[in-house]
Amino acid sequence: MPRKQKYIVSLTDDERVRLEAITRKGKCTARKLKRAQILLKAADRWKDRQIVEALDVSAAMVYDIRKRCVEEGLDAALHDRPRPGQRRKLDERQAAQLIAVACSDPPEGHDHWTLRLLAGKVVELGFAESCSYETVRQLLKKHPRALAG
Repeated sequence: MPRKQKYIVSLTDDERVRLEAITRKGKCTARKLKRAQILLKAADRWKDRQIVEALDVSAAMVYDIRKRCVEEGLDAALHDRPRPGQRRKLDERQAAQLIAVACSDPPEGHDHWTLRLLAGKVVELGFAESCSYETVRQLLKKHPRALAG
């Protein structure tokens, strides 16, 4: 069985400073933090086996991060690739406005806002051409505190 190609990570001073800042601050996603740690250790010539044991990650992850850094650059190694699927119907601002509507008084003739009424409000406000009640349900589920009080 042929051996995997070894990708040697070499960082510029600026890249190293950037990665060290990511690991020191800890104000990013856990995934990005772990990738920064992998790249710093790889640049310090740690073996994959040592990185796996030190950071409790898989050997495949170390290999993939090394490869993406060497072939595509530091940013590609730190960030996720775009995932397939439909784009979000509502951006953060629109979602906040919809939550504000859900917290307001319901329309006349209704005791409370229903998911279908809110989905209709998305279309009425011009946020999207169409919106299912399931989209609204998922949005409200992600923001439980907004509706608690």
